[in-house]
Amino acid sequence: MSVETSPEPGSPHARFGAEMRRLREAAQLSQSAVASRLGCTQTQVSRLESATRTPSRSDAERLDLLFGSNGSTHFTDLRRHIVARPSGPAWFIGWAEEIEPAALVLRSWDPLLVPGLLQTECYARHLFTHGPRATPDEVEERVQARMRRQQILDKDDPPMLLVLIDEGVLRRRVNGPEVMREQLGHLLEVAQRPTVAVQVVDPDCTAGMLGAFMIAELPNGQPDTIHVDSSIEGHVTTDQDSVTLIWNRYESIRRWAYPDRMSLKMIEEARQEWT
Repeated sequence: MSVETSPEPGSPHARFGAEMRRLREAAQLSQSAVASRLGCTQTQVSRLESATRTPSRSDAERLDLLFGSNGSTHFTDLRRHIVARPSGPAWFIGWAEEIEPAALVLRSWDPLLVPGLLQTECYARHLFTHGPRATPDEVEERVQARMRRQQILDKDDPPMLLVLIDEGVLRRRVNGPEVMREQLGHLLEVAQRPTVAVQVVDPDCTAGMLGAFMIAELPNGQPDTIHVDSSIEGHVTTDQDSVTLIWNRYESIRRWAYPDRMSLKMIEEARQEWT
């Protein structure tokens, strides 16, 4: 079971703990009394309320039974938001639930992996399974969250998705040949949609070595929003200087991209190599 420190105010993790404390105190129950109902210790209840312990599925379900009414899934839903985040912090929920669904155009660059919006379930599951301290429940929750995130591509009016990936991604082993064949086949299939473009970038391109990012163009004159990955956590901002910097980097990388038809041929050739 994972442990987190310094929860972000307003995050699902912090809301889970605050709501648990509020309902416990309203019911005039001690932490020990709640612990006996959850089948854990008083210390674990304290850590749940202070958001320094990630709730298990059974924790959430039992809290819904204890404090809910009419089949409430309040705590279960909060927990789903907690564990569905690929790297934990609240920034990703805002991006996946507010920015991506509203975007007119999404531009993506990834030097290491197939981007999340185009990952197959098996590819994503392998990545999450090998994440630090990942539990089976957390892996499953995150995989399903990633699959739900991809539903924006199936809307009646989906965003334009313009994807740049390093050529090395096509041959970077994630699980085994079968998973890679399926993943590259999925890239070829989704690239046939009129709203999706996938281009392979020459590996000699150095402009993209600093890491993955996405640019979201939003409607109604809203400022462009960027999501930049780092080894610690992602960063989402509309800061004009930061957005301009990422736009410039994107254009530098795009100049090293092969044309669409050639890119698809390269993906097909790589898919055939995974035997």
